Amino acid sequence: MFKELVKKARSYRRFDNSHHITDELLEDIIDTARMTPSGANRQPIKYLYSNTPEINEEIFPHLAWAGYLTDWNGPEKDEQPSAYIMLYTETQFIPHINFDGGIVAQTIQLAATEKELGCCMIASFDKNKLKRLLKIAEEFEIILVIALGKPIEKVVMEEVGEDGSIKYWRDEDKVHHVPKRKLNDVMQKVDKI
Repeated sequence: MFKELVKKARSYRRFDNSHHITDELLEDIIDTARMTPSGANRQPIKYLYSNTPEINEEIFPHLAWAGYLTDWNGPEKDEQPSAYIMLYTETQFIPHINFDGGIVAQTIQLAATEKELGCCMIASFDKNKLKRLLKIAEEFEIILVIALGKPIEKVVMEEVGEDGSIKYWRDEDKVHHVPKRKLNDVMQKVDKI
């Protein structure tokens, strides 16, 4: 069952913008994420969320979407996310944040997927402009933006092709293809030491 949840937890970039995500649902997802393990139990991640269309519209222009899809500028207005969760932390934690940030982000994605939502983790954004827009204090830094919504696109996983490319792509029907390496290509057993 968990493996199926992981398979469903893809990066979605097109959403039904009319689908509202409630405060209660976002707070539940964040509450789940805050319970994750944390290095030295520092718990450095803080959460800021938006589910208001007017605020979402202000956040959207500061985000970059799908670097491999060079002919696509991101979702159309009616396909934009219904909510965002920004992960941020004190700047003193930045050198040590990667593990905690990854654990929290994946937990958010799995919790959202369980609730039939889709996510896209966005690490490419205008940090300074977004920080000013959201009035985040100087001693903090945004480390990740997670877009959430009711997905309207189909995402399929497939094996990496003969050319070895891991670049995701879209076909003429807007189906999003995500190449994954084979298990035997990423796994080895220690037979002896």
